[in-house]
Amino acid sequence: MKSQTRARERERERERERERERMSGEGKVVCVTGASGFIASWLVNLLLQRGYTVKASVRNINDQRKTEHLLALDGAKERLHLFQADLLEEGSFDSIVDGCEGVFHTASPVQFSVCDPQDHFVQIIYVSSAQETDALGLTLACNGLTDLLRSLTLAELIDPALKGTINVLRSCAKVPSVKRVVLTSSLAAVTFNRKMLIPGVLVDETWFSDPLFCEESKLWYQLSKTLAEEAAWKFAKEYGIDMVTINPGWVIGPLLQPTVNSTVEVVLNLINGAKSFPNATYRWVDVRDVANAHIQAFEIPSASGRYCVVHKAAHFSEVVRILHELYPALDLPDKQDDSTRLQLGYHVVNEKAKSLGIDFTPLEVSLKDTVESLKEKNFLAV
Repeated sequence: MKSQTRARERERERERERERERMSGEGKVVCVTGASGFIASWLVNLLLQRGYTVKASVRNINDQRKTEHLLALDGAKERLHLFQADLLEEGSFDSIVDGCEGVFHTASPVQFSVCDPQDHFVQIIYVSSAQETDALGLTLACNGLTDLLRSLTLAELIDPALKGTINVLRSCAKVPSVKRVVLTSSLAAVTFNRKMLIPGVLVDETWFSDPLFCEESKLWYQLSKTLAEEAAWKFAKEYGIDMVTINPGWVIGPLLQPTVNSTVEVVLNLINGAKSFPNATYRWVDVRDVANAHIQAFEIPSASGRYCVVHKAAHFSEVVRILHELYPALDLPDKQDDSTRLQLGYHVVNEKAKSLGIDFTPLEVSLKDTVESLKEKNFLAV
């Protein structure tokens, strides 16, 4: 009888703890930039669940495809306020961060357009979530150009990414209410240097990508993320901003937004008739864990520095095997594309991320929830 009483008490205490967690943000106001993105949408969702009032910025407040899913979230009617802001316009975030205790800067420039000397139009699309590989870090679409990068200056590619981050931090520096900034960086700002990435190597938060190496290797996305984080740390130190960065790996999981982002598209391609899978090992993590890491990094007073948020490294052959076990009827690729560059199985240490209380979602669950979300939103080929 006593043991049953103690068990009931423990369960009541756990329920009280869950309730405290659910309402830990009650009465607090925070800002989320780039709120319509994959990670940011989940971040807004979890913040609302915890009772926060969220001031969320989007590039076009009249674009329903960017806002409708946010306005439909539980708690959005009472505590979500949408604002239009331009990352590249200094002062654009002043009124948004005013009155906020925390600022989550997830946004990054998504598209730049430049012209070469022959007036060929070039469109450069930057994905807004963390990327590991140069192949998917930057998508180039050009008309009549055989060597695009020769026609672009470094400033045209990199300056906008830097300027957007600094503009948000500059707005934060003007507002006494802001207690902490949580910056969404990337594993791209961690692992791209001259160190040997071979099995057995342990990568952690002390690693930094080398801008010169990225430039020499034409890894423009990695260069932009590296320089943006570097500039953010310098600015934060100079202006006394309490800043933490989240550096996620390859982010998958269920979609809240109505579009497929680039990291989830990798899974979509596998299940939508791909003939082969890449000879690559990615560092996978669930979007819900990444969003939670942002919140914990804000809420835990002792949180500081960088956090590599990665669940596990897995080769695509393992991913395909898991998908086949989950969905045997799917037409999955059964051969490896050996023309792709081998991505080796180095290990990213996630102990610091676990110190935030992150209980990582198993890869099997992340993949299943990703596929179910894609099915629900009718992205699977019939």
